[in-house]
Amino acid sequence: MNGSASHSFKWRLVGWLVLFETVATVLVIALAVGLLWVTGYLIDGYENGNVDVLKDAITRNTQGDLVLQETPELKRLRQQAGSIWFIARDKQGHSLSEGTVPEAFAFATAGLEHMNDARFRLSPDKNARPEAVVKWLDSPAGSIQIFSGTEGELTLGRLLLSTTGAFLSIFVPMLLLLAFATVIVTPIVVKRMLSGLSHAAAHAAHIEYDRRGIQMPVAGVPNEFLPLVTAVNDALVRLDDGYSRHKRFLAQAAHELRTPVAILGARIASLPPGPDKSRLNEDVTRLSILAGQLLDLERLDAQKDEFKPVDLAALAERVIVALAPLAFGAGYEMTFEADQRPVMATGDEASLERALTNLVQNAIDHGGRRGTITVKVDPHGAIDVCDDGDGIPRSETDRIFEPFQRLRKDGKGAGLGLNLVQRIVHLHGGYVDVARSASGGACLRIVLPIAQAVEI
Repeated sequence: MNGSASHSFKWRLVGWLVLFETVATVLVIALAVGLLWVTGYLIDGYENGNVDVLKDAITRNTQGDLVLQETPELKRLRQQAGSIWFIARDKQGHSLSEGTVPEAFAFATAGLEHMNDARFRLSPDKNARPEAVVKWLDSPAGSIQIFSGTEGELTLGRLLLSTTGAFLSIFVPMLLLLAFATVIVTPIVVKRMLSGLSHAAAHAAHIEYDRRGIQMPVAGVPNEFLPLVTAVNDALVRLDDGYSRHKRFLAQAAHELRTPVAILGARIASLPPGPDKSRLNEDVTRLSILAGQLLDLERLDAQKDEFKPVDLAALAERVIVALAPLAFGAGYEMTFEADQRPVMATGDEASLERALTNLVQNAIDHGGRRGTITVKVDPHGAIDVCDDGDGIPRSETDRIFEPFQRLRKDGKGAGLGLNLVQRIVHLHGGYVDVARSASGGACLRIVLPIAQAVEI
């Protein structure tokens, strides 16, 4: 697992869409402006070339009169047009003029105070640029009226300035609205489009190691993610095959192991009594239990539907009778408590007996060879196996159920016993819990569902 932060597909898609919309809008505007500029459409029809320059050049002197400043744009306009004419006035009666009003428009000078905006066109073409205009504009001198010709042309700088204003006032709100809609709509669309993938992921979350033949559904999965789901399903098939081979190997190994273990037990039985014989009996018993549990696990996987009622009290009593000589020989006392008989559960009796046998064997191995090993059957389906040893540290309560894990390096066994107990109990729908006994030793509890047909 690397340290890079995960990213949300949904919000990354939203971000890219908003960025694409913004860039696309800017490019469209730039392309449109560029085409209009190159083709000369805006230049040919632009009527404010003079008044734009004049309004920036007209200001007031200290007496409040209108005066004309010779700005660089005004100089370029004079060079471009040769000569210009205009009349500028404000609402206070101040006026400023230059050049001679063409005779064709002289009549308009007498009525300027009654005009707001006006266009004067000599050509009959209504789409042609007018030869003179009257406009009220905001200038450094305030609001003024300018009556002038239209010889000036639109400059690139003014075009970009006007385009920026239009972009800010029109396209930015539009982009914000579009981005808002994208943020709202895109997650809904993504959720609907990926619903098949979400269903497959939810299905995969319930895949367990002991449930083979499970496949992730491909119905509704988008084509872009179908190779991933297909690859996972192929991997599950390979894992199922490997798991089956592994189980067959363990079953065959356990089966082959039972014969030499039985022969070894018979030979140990012929030895004279003593500490060595007791220890050898413990080791042989542990091997026999391990081989039996491996066979039971394999059988349980194939026969879960053949569970039958099991009397937990009678089962626990049989285990104690079988292991009592081993416990006494190791220095323990044993007690059995069952407040009610029978205590019925549903399961495979042989496997449950193996699991409980393993817990008692575990208490014999790790109980410190002192005190009492107590087996108690609760009427609600729990079986406790407690000892008076050193107990199990709380930090190790989860680790002890992992295969090949031992609390002490010098401990006996392969570290498979408690893992096999847990797997057997899980196959029966129960669980294994770890606690401390009243003396501070270990207390392991098997909890199994009670058979519904039995009334307590």
